[in-house]
Amino acid sequence: MAIRTVGIISAGDMGAAIGNTLAHGGLDIITPLDGRSDPTRARAAESGMRDVATVEALVREADIILSVLVPSEADAIADSVIAAMTATGKHPPFVECNAIAPQTVTRIAERITAAGATFIDAGIIGTPPKPGGHSTRFHCSGPDTSAAEALAEHGLDVRVVGPNIGQASGLKMVYAATTKGTYALWTELLVAARALDLDDALKAELGEGVIAKKMYSDIPDTPRRARRWVGEMEEIALTFQGLGLTPKILEGAADMFRLESDTPLGDLTSRDPKPELAEMLEVIAAKAAESQA
Repeated sequence: MAIRTVGIISAGDMGAAIGNTLAHGGLDIITPLDGRSDPTRARAAESGMRDVATVEALVREADIILSVLVPSEADAIADSVIAAMTATGKHPPFVECNAIAPQTVTRIAERITAAGATFIDAGIIGTPPKPGGHSTRFHCSGPDTSAAEALAEHGLDVRVVGPNIGQASGLKMVYAATTKGTYALWTELLVAARALDLDDALKAELGEGVIAKKMYSDIPDTPRRARRWVGEMEEIALTFQGLGLTPKILEGAADMFRLESDTPLGDLTSRDPKPELAEMLEVIAAKAAESQA
């Protein structure tokens, strides 16, 4: 499939990075910026994304649409795209790239397919991509993934997981459980150690192993993402529940990120410096103590 114009909703950190990579790969990247914040507009401009104002305009111009949002907005954006398809008569392939459960993906796929468009399930694993870099994997699945596969010619690392809707999103869910779910556990135990005045004793007991080093180095990078990760943990919990497994572990991870995002730390952005670990733990411990008062 020949692709010239890619519509991306929206220009957040991940969406803008994808747009930048594909723009460097020779494609025209468009995004709807009506009602979006100044930081989002700045990211889009810096990434070479062209503002088309509305979702309807995006559907009219795009050869393929990538939905890259926080999980809670996936359903609403799909409905907006469907309305735009009805209004324009255009039906570009729709790639659902959000961190959502297979059950959620299947629900959206049924509506998009009924509207007349090809639906592709996608799970993004890794940090936001950079032109020439291949640290980000775009796993995709579905009966026809050719439109997503075509983006591999323009800078993305696209990998086909299987023929079924739900496989790519399922891979994203189980992978994120190992990474972000673990970060939630690490954050909670470090906050507990801080509250119990056991920081030094815990660090000495953990030693200098790989896991300990990663825990202490990576946790300060989580606050700016905590707010987004609440919904992702809830989607992972839904995934596990749908398989007859307990959702409670990842619901707890969602609670931890919710607590973190309810502090001033939750207002940090990717453009802000990371907090010092000790300061971060103190802030979260104080917030947790408030609930006990």
